[in-house]
Amino acid sequence: MRHVFPCGTPTLDFVGTLQERRAPVPIERIGSPGLLDSWFVESGLLDERPASDRADLRAALELREAIYLLVRARLIGTPLPAGAVTAVNRRAAGVPVALCLRPGGTSRSGTAAQALADLAREAVEIVAGPDAALLRECGHPDCTHVYLDRSRGRRREWCAMRTCGNRVKAAALRARRRQ
Repeated sequence: MRHVFPCGTPTLDFVGTLQERRAPVPIERIGSPGLLDSWFVESGLLDERPASDRADLRAALELREAIYLLVRARLIGTPLPAGAVTAVNRRAAGVPVALCLRPGGTSRSGTAAQALADLAREAVEIVAGPDAALLRECGHPDCTHVYLDRSRGRRREWCAMRTCGNRVKAAALRARRRQ
C-alpha cells in the first residue's frame, strides 16, 4: 500500500494526497497518472486501475484543490469560493462509478472521470450537509489532513492517533523531560 487513508472518507483522504500543504515544498502523493490509478484502487473507489492519463491527473488535482478550498472555507467559517463550487459541481454532475452485485460481493468499475465524479458528489454531501460541522484539521503542526470528528465528545485532535497523535504526544513528553 502506497497511500494513507486516515480521514475516514475517500474525499477527505483524497484532499490529503497533498501533504504538508503549508510547507515550502508540499509532498505530492498522486503526481503521476500511475499514482492516481493506484490511489483509486487502494481507496476502494475502483477495483481495477482505470489507465489514467495526464488529462485525468490534471482534472484530479484541480478537483482536489477545489474540494480543499470548500473544506477550508467551512473550517474557518467563510463563504464558499465560487470557483471551487463551480469546479466541484461540474465534476459531481458526471457519470458515477458502476457498482455491480456479484456472488462474492460487489465490484466497482469505471474511468478516472467516474471516480472523480464520486469524490465530487461526496464532497458536496460533506460541505453542504450536517457533516460540515464535524470537519476538523489535524492538530499536528506539519499535517494538513482534514477529517470528520465523529468521536463521542467531538474532541479528536489528530487525523490518526497511530501517526500524528503519537508524534505530538512523543514530542510533548520529550519537551517535559528536558525541563
